[in-house]
Amino acid sequence: MSPRRDALEWPWSPAGVMWILQTQPDSEAGALRFRIPHGQIKTIGRAPRADFVLDAPLVSRLHCRLTARPRTLEIVDLDSTNGTFVNDRPVKRATVVPGDCLRIGRVELVVRHE
Repeated sequence: MSPRRDALEWPWSPAGVMWILQTQPDSEAGALRFRIPHGQIKTIGRAPRADFVLDAPLVSRLHCRLTARPRTLEIVDLDSTNGTFVNDRPVKRATVVPGDCLRIGRVELVVRHE
């Protein structure tokens, strides 16, 4: 089965309560872990008004918006200067699945669902 699958085909249970975005141990941003409960909408950016502050090079003040649902996590680029990437592909809007990699500036965040 392809890593990009329809939400109805996903083998993991929707019983998890949140999405997790986590940096790799060797990230230049350090150890970061962002938790997004289902039903929440959060922003990532460099500005203090962002829900998740990511103070790193190439990150816009309000870089992207995340919408968490039980089976999907939607990423929307907020006209950032340097773009938002999912699995090394530039996106304006994308739905991610567990195991995907979200890149904001030079910071890579692995997507998980718990």
